[in-house]
Amino acid sequence: MPKSISYGHFAPGRLLMTAGVAAAISESQILNVLRRHLSCDWGEVSKGDKALNDQALKHGGRLVSAYRSNGRKFLIITEEDRSATTIMLAEDY
Repeated sequence: MPKSISYGHFAPGRLLMTAGVAAAISESQILNVLRRHLSCDWGEVSKGDKALNDQALKHGGRLVSAYRSNGRKFLIITEEDRSATTIMLAEDY
């Protein structure tokens, strides 16, 4: 994982990823969707989940994005206190 990344609308905290996502998805793809997540592009989540993320961004709460790459669904989750962001395959959740 890169040591620095430009922040969008919030700081990601410590960046983590599971071994599964590291093996299944390229670093460039991960960086691309991480930038999308930090810019509040929540990816493939429902309208309700998008609204929950927007609310959590303003008032505090966990942020969850979903994306696909190489036929695999993966999630990016930023903790409520913004201390960490974890990237994982959906089946690892």
